[in-house]
Amino acid sequence: MTELPALAITGATGSIGGGVARELSDAGTSLRLVVRNPARAPELPGAAVVVASYGDGAASAAALDGVQTLLMVSAAEAEDRRQQHFAFVDAAAAAGVQHIVYTSFYGAAPDATFTLARDHYATEEHIKASGMAYTFLRDNFYVDFLPHLAGQDGVIRGPAGDGLLSAVAREDVSRCAAAVLRDPDVHAGKTYNLTGPEEFTLGQAAGIITARTGRTVTYHPETVEEAYASRASYGAPDWQLDAWVSTYTAIAAGEMSGISPDVYGLTGRNPLSLEEFLERPQL
Repeated sequence: MTELPALAITGATGSIGGGVARELSDAGTSLRLVVRNPARAPELPGAAVVVASYGDGAASAAALDGVQTLLMVSAAEAEDRRQQHFAFVDAAAAAGVQHIVYTSFYGAAPDATFTLARDHYATEEHIKASGMAYTFLRDNFYVDFLPHLAGQDGVIRGPAGDGLLSAVAREDVSRCAAAVLRDPDVHAGKTYNLTGPEEFTLGQAAGIITARTGRTVTYHPETVEEAYASRASYGAPDWQLDAWVSTYTAIAAGEMSGISPDVYGLTGRNPLSLEEFLERPQL
């Protein structure tokens, strides 16, 4: 059997992992793509596809056998995401992985206002306790999602008040991850905060989206009670509702503000602003 590449990437069927895989493959790097559905895996030169899901420890350990460096893109939002992450980290350690690069979240902490940031913090701590070398990429909210926050009526609703956020483009996150994976030893033990080049309120974001897309978008600051009530009709479970609402309350609390130099430091390129992102062709 041909030996599989020692650099593994998860999430290659998605935006972040796929962007990293394409950039490294274009540079001639051999990759092992760990995916749940091989039919959706990108066809890249020098890439081998293996199948595993985060919650399946045995399959994950087999898929990671011989891997030295692993990009672990955080799993899709789920009530048991923390448990899925723990199982995958344990499998990576059992397989002998030496270094994990994990896409975490800006301001990850056990008491973070954004509820899902608490799971990211717990995952970071589990990785630290594993004995493997690590690098954490703490992404702010994604610029890519901001235009989609507006409903069909063009209104962004949420209890963010006049809080600031420094949203980052997924494209910049992918470039940062690729930079770390090119020379992981240099980045061992490091935590990078990935933000855009600016801070803005959701009201200001709405103005930029309006100016650049031609769609009239406005921001309506809800109360927390209004936010839960306006989302009740979706029938989502409590954990999901808490995550949705705390997306906005984290902004109001100031936990998504602050501009980091780390995107430029890792890539040598300034991160995309919201305006620059909107001017690019949207797929």
